[in-house]
Amino acid sequence: MINIGKLEDEIQSFVSGNSEVQGAILASPDGLSLVATLPNNMDEERMAAMSASMLSLGDRIGRELTRGSIDRIVMEGDKGYSMLVSCGREAVLLVLANSTMKQGLLFLEVKRAVDKIAALLV
Repeated sequence: MINIGKLEDEIQSFVSGNSEVQGAILASPDGLSLVATLPNNMDEERMAAMSASMLSLGDRIGRELTRGSIDRIVMEGDKGYSMLVSCGREAVLLVLANSTMKQGLLFLEVKRAVDKIAALLV
């Protein structure tokens, strides 16, 4: 059984531990929110549903383009980054970061967070 309290602690620690990370949400592959630390103006349920849908679509596109399995989906806008990664079969992680964060650092921090989260989902 998934320990939601430990997941909440991990997501909160991840977001508060880096000033350039603005929020994160962990969602089930079905699009249900498990844990979220998002900016106030964002709808948790909507973000969870969109995250799961986008990762699923990315996987299908990756297969169709024969690129193999997708590690992450990154969107870059003028106000920052959104990164989607799978946390095994149990969850999808969406991370929001501001535009001043270096992409390499974002990739590294998200990988570390995913490793910790995946261990809690086993």
